[in-house]
Amino acid sequence: MKNISFCDVEFEGGFWKSRYDLNAEVSLQSVYKRFEESDRFNGLRFKEGAKVDLFYDSDVAKWIEAVSYLIEKRGGYEEEQKVIDGLADAMEKHRLKSGYINSYFLQKEPQNLFTRRQDHELYCAGHLIEAAIAYRKATGKEKFYRIVSDYVDCIERAFITEKTAKFTTCGHEEIELALLKLYEYTSERKYLDMAMFFLNERGTKEESEYEFVNAKHDQSNAPVRALKEAEGHAVRATYLYTGMSDAAYLTGDQSLLTACRTLFDDIVGKKMYITGGIGSSRVGEAFTVAYDLPDLEAYSESCAAIGLLLFALSMQRHGRNARYGDVIERVMYNNLLSSTSLNGREFFYENPLEIHLASVDKQTSIAPQARTALPIVHRLEVFGCSCCPPNINRIFARIGDVFFSEDEEELTVNQFADLTMKNEKTELTMKADFARDGKVELKLKNNRYKKIFIRKPIWCEACVTTGKTEGDYIVFEGIGETFSTDIDFCMKPYFAECNPQVRDNCGRVALCYGPTVYCLEGADNPWPLNSLRVKTDSRIEKAVLADEGHFYALIAEGMRDLPFDGLYRKAEDRREKVQLKFRPYWTFANREVCDMAVWIRRD
Repeated sequence: MKNISFCDVEFEGGFWKSRYDLNAEVSLQSVYKRFEESDRFNGLRFKEGAKVDLFYDSDVAKWIEAVSYLIEKRGGYEEEQKVIDGLADAMEKHRLKSGYINSYFLQKEPQNLFTRRQDHELYCAGHLIEAAIAYRKATGKEKFYRIVSDYVDCIERAFITEKTAKFTTCGHEEIELALLKLYEYTSERKYLDMAMFFLNERGTKEESEYEFVNAKHDQSNAPVRALKEAEGHAVRATYLYTGMSDAAYLTGDQSLLTACRTLFDDIVGKKMYITGGIGSSRVGEAFTVAYDLPDLEAYSESCAAIGLLLFALSMQRHGRNARYGDVIERVMYNNLLSSTSLNGREFFYENPLEIHLASVDKQTSIAPQARTALPIVHRLEVFGCSCCPPNINRIFARIGDVFFSEDEEELTVNQFADLTMKNEKTELTMKADFARDGKVELKLKNNRYKKIFIRKPIWCEACVTTGKTEGDYIVFEGIGETFSTDIDFCMKPYFAECNPQVRDNCGRVALCYGPTVYCLEGADNPWPLNSLRVKTDSRIEKAVLADEGHFYALIAEGMRDLPFDGLYRKAEDRREKVQLKFRPYWTFANREVCDMAVWIRRD
């Protein structure tokens, strides 16, 4: 299968166009301004006195990549191009004759190039590679791409041919999938060989780690084909798994693909939040054990959800499987959206499933720096480690990649929105206000596909269609040059529950509407949220959501446990009926600071 590029997809209205435009017109500029203020650009300009850090090059590279995708789609962005071209001039001037370019090491530790495995050199290099490919494709400009190509040659000598580097594989994966992308772009075999070297060497020998972790942290505890469980740093893991999947796709390596399927099953079956978030532990930003999904302390980093989306998108190329589209949809409508404020200017690094303000800084006798850390309760414009905002920029800029895939004679519709898709085989128009009603209108003209598969979402119990249902797809075959169909996925609110092994959520349910997970906020429900129960058999009403016109608020009947004096008493059934107002999870923390909960006790 081949995923159809965002370049062939144009949003024509509706929710995803609004979010695409918000990213392009607001979020991108917000990140740029904060990065100028925090010296991220000045580091790569080699400006005297600028603050530099180990990962700043990767932050800038992801922003460049986002700009490049927008240029490729829309043209323009002349001021941003001037910024990027200026960075390329500075990089060309200050790089070493060997081709080495890294703003931190060249300015702070030029004697320590490729000596410390955990210091992000190859991670930064990978993001520069992805950015350089995107910028050249968008603009045709050569300088940035040439600089990065020379750097890749430098890396090949240091790690493969001359072996002067003091380590073998990078502590933070990214170089692997970037080299594979470079191979797909150029068809130059050496880039594939380099990627396979880094994949094949990982886990085959003992290498240096942070003092507080073991080899599982960066997935070096076993050769990649022997990995059975998703462990360690969640972003590192999903970037590695994406590289493994891409390599399997490009080489036909079935042992790599088998490992990827095992790892994907472990994540989705045992370690993924209902919102599509992954990585439950703040310590190490990591996966823990199966079914350990705490709500209040959920780390659920924005970059990790993006990593899961990229992994699923890569796996989608191996063959038609609705499970990958279901996971992409879960991430898209929940964790990915929650990472950005409604105004587009602020971001979450962590995406918890509960906020309980009384638990924040509750350890009043402990110094603030030693207290148990909980996720922040409002979004920020920039972080000390600000990998997430530009990652969000670049994934929204290419979000069109997730909607369609194809083989020679068949088209698969994976996601739904108001859009057009035009390639050499068809001109497709889709109408879908999907988050509100689950209805899809599809029209094709000048069509040369013989068969169309339309994913039936995992939450859909019944649908109205003239097509034939085959497993998780609705199928139309024998279609001609023109074709049209309407599908109603009969979207309705429903309550979800966890496997009882998820200790935090025993006896609790989450309200969902189609792909969207909902939550309670104290701003709408003026009682302690832990005192509330929801009646799962009650009628659920739709209501206007004032601050987001593409989604509904949902009203459900509930019960409130009444307070009493004292700490304990004999158990009594003293409750009162209340109306509970739910809002889409991704919209939480956009008003006053208040409590929030996704999982509510079942009455």
